[in-house]
Amino acid sequence: MDSDLTSLRPAPNLVLGRNLTHGMLDTLGKAIVVGRYETRPFPTEAEIAKTFGVSRSVTREAVKMLTAKGLVSARPRQGTVVQPPSSWNLFDTDVLRWLLERKFSIDLLRQFNQLRIAIEPEAAALAALHHTAEDLTAIRDGLDRMERADAGDGDPLEADIAFHMAVLRASGNPFYAQFQQMVATALRTSIRFTNRIKGRTASIADHTAVADAIAARDAAGSRVAMQRLIGDVLALIGDAEE
Repeated sequence: MDSDLTSLRPAPNLVLGRNLTHGMLDTLGKAIVVGRYETRPFPTEAEIAKTFGVSRSVTREAVKMLTAKGLVSARPRQGTVVQPPSSWNLFDTDVLRWLLERKFSIDLLRQFNQLRIAIEPEAAALAALHHTAEDLTAIRDGLDRMERADAGDGDPLEADIAFHMAVLRASGNPFYAQFQQMVATALRTSIRFTNRIKGRTASIADHTAVADAIAARDAAGSRVAMQRLIGDVLALIGDAEE
């Protein structure tokens, strides 16, 4: 049996989770993303099942999920093969989480915020045009949570994420709304990093400008305000790279 696989064996008192398949998926997915199998073959289903003490059906399902995420592929007479990072589905929230949990990468953080600035300003512009009263309430609630967290009442990270999620939903476009989990997952690393550089929480004024422009149904103003907000993040990342 692959000695490296043995190192992934859970402790006797450790449960993989309520769902064995997802527990194995998380363990094996992380191992692939951190590079455990860059120079060694991926274990067979039989080896995985024996190591973790689960059935072949559970193992097979976990491998199918890894395949769907682009992390592995099945090849005739070669078994399961780990795919290069260029094949991974970066929009999959599990893959993104594993990437962000491995060794910190300023490049990944910059690339993520480059994606954000291509998506969120347009979502804000659409939110200005199409938001409902409920959407605006959710955006204002997120902003209120940020203000309270800034005063020490609540989690500033979760409040900031709630604000951005509300803007994406308010766009009224289901394709933008589909980015919610991806943005939320990556924001957890991005916000921690930028707040650490600033030594403070996110700018309430910048977020207020976005909310006010959306409320005024000012699409151009909403777009510019969100561009400014994310552009500030990219500038901080650029300064950190120097």
